[in-house]
Amino acid sequence: MAMIRSFRDLQVYQKARIAAREVFLLTRKFPAEERFALTDQIRRSSRAVNAMLAEAWARRRYEGAFVNKVNEAQGEAMETQAWLDHALDCGYIAAGLHEEYDSVWQEIGGMLQRMLDKANTFCGHAK
Repeated sequence: MAMIRSFRDLQVYQKARIAAREVFLLTRKFPAEERFALTDQIRRSSRAVNAMLAEAWARRRYEGAFVNKVNEAQGEAMETQAWLDHALDCGYIAAGLHEEYDSVWQEIGGMLQRMLDKANTFCGHAK
């Protein structure tokens, strides 16, 4: 396994970055009346995962702060899933596409949970 030197080296960061980009592309097709509602909310929550991971990395000297930020990232990932549910319910995305996106965000949530479960391994070597 390669040494992690930056938050950008985390697989979950890389996966969430791609997923947030996909959400952005998806929402470009949403109706204009959703611009300040659903579109804005799902873009914010999907992008926040990476921002929270970057903050968690910077705060890993203190395990409690690290855990708090990773937990917030997990919450944002789950919020993205909820917004995807609304997009499905409103008919903005098809069921198959919803399932595909939801699965990716569920996997990201699982990766974040594993980080929480092993927080001490991330925090023990902080410089």
